[in-house]
Amino acid sequence: MNPSIERRRLLSAGLALGASLVTGVARGHEILTSTLRVTHPWSRATAPGAGFAVLCMKFDEVALADRLILVESPVAKGADMGGALAGPIVDFPIPAGQETYLAEAQTYVRLVDLVHPLEVGRSYPLRLGFAKGGVYITTFSIDRDLAA
Repeated sequence: MNPSIERRRLLSAGLALGASLVTGVARGHEILTSTLRVTHPWSRATAPGAGFAVLCMKFDEVALADRLILVESPVAKGADMGGALAGPIVDFPIPAGQETYLAEAQTYVRLVDLVHPLEVGRSYPLRLGFAKGGVYITTFSIDRDLAA
């Protein structure tokens, strides 16, 4: 085998491993942090000109209480909290030993100042930060139409 090709293959494998250690493990729509699991981040489609989108997800397998403190996506200029724990910053408590949800009818994250409409069937980049669990890069999907 050509030594140059072998070196490139090993370098690519090493970079992939290093990136997964730095940014966390993301499998499909499941994120495993050192403290919990995040399952299926999603939102509804938005109309052109919509100012925000509601972001929902489930937290479970919580070994150590944590807090969601960062939500970023290139599809929005910012994020805040809506619903029962509404506020200008993302700060969502995740208690140990329980399933906890960000859901439309409860507390949710709002992606604010959308830069374009969110379309059904698409996935968009998402960065989640936890007080104890670190920062993770994944995607969120647009699973439902506006009226669904």
